[in-house]
Amino acid sequence: IIYLFSRRVSTTVKEMFSIDENRGEIRLQGKLDYEEMDSYEIPVEARDKGSPPLSGHCKVVLEVLDVND
Repeated sequence: IIYLFSRRVSTTVKEMFSIDENRGEIRLQGKLDYEEMDSYEIPVEARDKGSPPLSGHCKVVLEVLDVND
């Protein structure tokens, strides 16, 4: 199974996060700012290597906490 961002994922999410194709682990690429964006919705696809490939979809919701308050 390979994991990837859905085609519907925003450019902002692609710039802020990366996904490990083999494990599905989502990693932060930059810094998060609560005042700029307090949550992210990341559409993810899991696809097998069959012929034709089958896939499943989900949405990962990431909530940013404001550590200053």
